[in-house]
Amino acid sequence: MTKNDILRRLRYALQINDGQMAEIIGLTGEKVEAAQVSAWTKGETDKGYEELSDRMLCRFLDGLIIQKRGPRPDGSVAAPLEFLSNNEVLRKLRIAFEYRDEDMNKVFERVEFVVTKAELSSFFRKEGHRNYRKCPEQVLRKFLQGLSKGVGQPEEEKS
Repeated sequence: MTKNDILRRLRYALQINDGQMAEIIGLTGEKVEAAQVSAWTKGETDKGYEELSDRMLCRFLDGLIIQKRGPRPDGSVAAPLEFLSNNEVLRKLRIAFEYRDEDMNKVFERVEFVVTKAELSSFFRKEGHRNYRKCPEQVLRKFLQGLSKGVGQPEEEKS
């Protein structure tokens, strides 16, 4: 799954358009036009497709955190990561939506995917920790699918 796929799936899950995505990125101080976002969300074989960098996906996720949770008390914005792993994407989504383990598992349940508590916590450990585990693409893909199934539904219907 490419960074473009992740951005495209998030756009679908959040039910937002290119202009709104550009605004979210703008919350980090990075200026991006809706036309640029459109080029990132096109399919790889479509005319005008451009590859999304890890840095810009990180900017979008940081902007999503700011949009959902508000700016940091000191007004600073996290420096964008030059390499964004699946673990970091999952971590940033967890922060943006203020999810706990139970909330994350509810998202996975929407797509009938089982992730144990130990497995989930291993994705959020620091690399090098003895219980750290790389987040497989399938886990991130299923999480994004679960997010898209839960948008716009009342809380009691989400499970």
